[in-house]
Parts: sequence; structure tokens; C-alpha cells
Amino acid sequence: MGILNRTPDSFYDRGAYWDVNSFLLRAQQLVDEGADLLDVGGVKAGPGPEVGEQEEMDRVVPAIELIRQRFDLPVAVDTWRASVAAAAFDAGAVLGNDISGFADDQYLPAAARAGASVVATHIRLAPRIPDPQPDYADVVTEVSDFLLDRAGQAAAAGLSRERIILDAGLDLGKTAAQSVALLRASDRLAGHGYPLLLSASNKTFIGRLLDLDIDRRGNASLAAAALGVALGCRIVRAHDVRGTRRVCHLLAAIMEA
Repeated sequence: MGILNRTPDSFYDRGAYWDVNSFLLRAQQLVDEGADLLDVGGVKAGPGPEVGEQEEMDRVVPAIELIRQRFDLPVAVDTWRASVAAAAFDAGAVLGNDISGFADDQYLPAAARAGASVVATHIRLAPRIPDPQPDYADVVTEVSDFLLDRAGQAAAAGLSRERIILDAGLDLGKTAAQSVALLRASDRLAGHGYPLLLSASNKTFIGRLLDLDIDRRGNASLAAAALGVALGCRIVRAHDVRGTRRVCHLLAAIMEA
């Protein structure tokens, strides 16, 4: 899953692809590197200036339309707003990547109507709200229970099992140690039988563990991807698509051998 930020303030690229031409060039690069899926987001997950519903739509819906015109790849929309997801599905997106855990009660009905798939992500509070001291009695059990609950909600809304994806939500209301515990427990989460998505690329927990600035986390991100895939993650959300794809190919060859 190649990451495409349609934002002026992304934590990673800091708006490098905000311009439409730059955005499309980045999309072409991800396709050339071997992306199977492109994930378009219009609002960063962390704190920042308010982005209204219409502004988010203006950022992502035309971008999805342009991508669908140019590339023969499925597109995901990274949004927690049901209205934006519905508009994105109308524009050709087939997956709703919602880091809020379906906080908008219209999100799942919108996905069901569109025949889209969804990502159920764990978050302790909500997107864009700082969570400096997250506390869990048992982070793996609590996240696991949360994800199973959200998967049940998706099923109740009419989504078939293969259209429900789980994501532990590394960094989202977790300390570095809690994120690592969840990464290490990927086999337990994958054991629930739903496709498991790993979103570890260049994240804060890697920087804190290894004291690495954002532009020096690439190799560590590949290591996290390798561990996650070895433990059952089957969708890897990445900035470095070429490197991550090589990791996945090598692990596939080892597992098949």
C-alpha cells in the first residue's frame, strides 16, 4: 500500500506532494516501484490546523479521480469521515482506511452501500487529539478486543469477512514500547482470521527507540515490515514501496521454500 498524502503538513513529506503535478508524479513513482494499492489521505492523523469536511473532500476526491484515470490500481481513502469516504467511493475508491475505529456511525453503512472494504484501526482517543500518556492494563489484549468489536460492527453492517481488515494502530495512542508490543504480537492479531495491515513506516516509535530523525528511519521501517510480515501482516502501508516490496518478496520466497 503506497502512501499518497494530499496534505500541506504531512509528518513525513511536509507537503512535498501538495501540488497536483507533484502528487501525480509521486503516484507514478509508487506505481513504478510496484505498489498494489494507493492510499490517499487529505488530513494528517496528528494535531494540526482544523481541516473542514468540504476542504478534505476538495483535497482527496479530485485526487482519487485523477489517479483512477491514470492508473489501473485499486485506491483507498484515508479518512475517518463517512461523508468523505462516500464521496471517495463514488470517485472510485474501494477501501476506507479509517484510523478512528468507525467513530462516525455512518461510515460502515456508506462502505456497505458502495461494496467497499474497510480498515478497522485501534486508537485510544481520536484522530488529531494528543495522547501523551496512554495507559493500558494489557495493550495487546485491549487492542485485540477493540479490533474484534469493530470487525463485528462491520459484519453487522453487511460487510463480508474478507472485506474487513484489522490494523493495530501503531503510534495512535501508544508509547513506543506499546507499539513494539503490538508489532511483536502481530501473529496473535493475524490469528483472528482477518487480513492484518501494518502501518509502521517512518513512525514515531521507530524514531524514539533508535533516536532517529524522520529522514533516517528508512532501514528500520523495512526491518519492522519484515517482522510484521513474518508474523502474519499481509498488507504493508509504506512510503518506500520498492524496498518494502523486496522485503515481502524475500520473505515469501523463504516461507515457500
